[in-house]
Amino acid sequence: MSDASNFDILVVGGGLVGSAAALGLSQQGWRVGLVESQSTKALTEPLAPAGSVGEFEPRVSALSIASQQLLESLGAWAGIAAERHCPYQTMTVWDGDGTGRIQFSAAELGADSLGVIVENRIVVRALMLALADSEVELIDGVNVAGWWQEGGRRGVRLDDDRLLGAELVVAADGPNSRLRQWAGLPTREWDYDQQAIVCTVRTTQSHRHTAWQRFSQTGPLAFLPLCNEQGDSHFCSIVWSQDTAEARRLMALDEGSFASELESAIERELGAVEVVSDRFAFPLRQRHAKTYIADGIALVGDAAHTIHPLAGQGANLGYSDARALLQELARARKAALSPADPSILARYQRRRKGENLSMMAAMEGFKQLFAADELPVRWLRNTGMRWLDRMGPIKQRIAAQAMGLNRH
Repeated sequence: MSDASNFDILVVGGGLVGSAAALGLSQQGWRVGLVESQSTKALTEPLAPAGSVGEFEPRVSALSIASQQLLESLGAWAGIAAERHCPYQTMTVWDGDGTGRIQFSAAELGADSLGVIVENRIVVRALMLALADSEVELIDGVNVAGWWQEGGRRGVRLDDDRLLGAELVVAADGPNSRLRQWAGLPTREWDYDQQAIVCTVRTTQSHRHTAWQRFSQTGPLAFLPLCNEQGDSHFCSIVWSQDTAEARRLMALDEGSFASELESAIERELGAVEVVSDRFAFPLRQRHAKTYIADGIALVGDAAHTIHPLAGQGANLGYSDARALLQELARARKAALSPADPSILARYQRRRKGENLSMMAAMEGFKQLFAADELPVRWLRNTGMRWLDRMGPIKQRIAAQAMGLNRH
């Protein structure tokens, strides 16, 4: 459309992945627009110190070393490091219905940490501050109301009737992506019939910079370590995935009863649960786009795939999408190709689709394995966990995969 504002690349969605992609693309020299429904002023407000559980954001990410490296290359990691964040050196995983236990250690890999737990808003804030110093044109506080295509261009109509056009549109607008739907990209999806309960707790014992995860028949429980500005190591972010009926029962409990259930579920590894923040529950659904690309459009992050949170890999998969897209579009720029060149987008899809599908299949396998109550299955999984814990090289390879260190 001739009256549309024109960009080389238009990114829709300024969350964890979309803002990183927009920043990286601008640094390559593309003219980039970023549409975000929230006010970016609100997203960059200074954070109040966290002295209590209610002052942490319930939504956190376990960022891998590879994700940290991407954010560092974009100039955003320093902003995250300047705020509260919690590196973890150990991950302990065990079967609540048996004796199997595995411990992963950064020291075994010669690394400082396995990853870092950080509130999502801190990551977004750092990216937004970096974007403010970039050439990206931010279009914020508006919603996308429609999609248009004309000739070799396409774009969106905003709810204030502005038209934005680009050669390539990157859809980073979340699991219910409207751009994905408007572009006619089908998905394969199903409900897990589980809900994830998230909250922040304070425990009597230190988390010891360890990520804890206990599996049970009705779902996994993760205690993810948090630190406030004073380095207090008694805070944890909770992600408790449970069958829907059990999740509803837990959500209906008062704070004291819920804390008691948590203590029991984590087998008092961190002592008593002293305080619990407000709790939130959301349904778990696996979703995967059958294709990530169409004429002039590419899906990234949750718009392309959502995964069970039991391994904490959702944000990392999204950042791997962003990294691959950045690398392919750098090739396009060097070769003086359009960012929407079909060969460039096809390479992006080939690089990401297989890895995402493999991770999703692995998570589904873990879920089914630990949901099984048959005695032979329980014996096999516990024997297998004990065996794997003794197999240093294999265990280290698994840890390196989770850290993203074998992708480079």
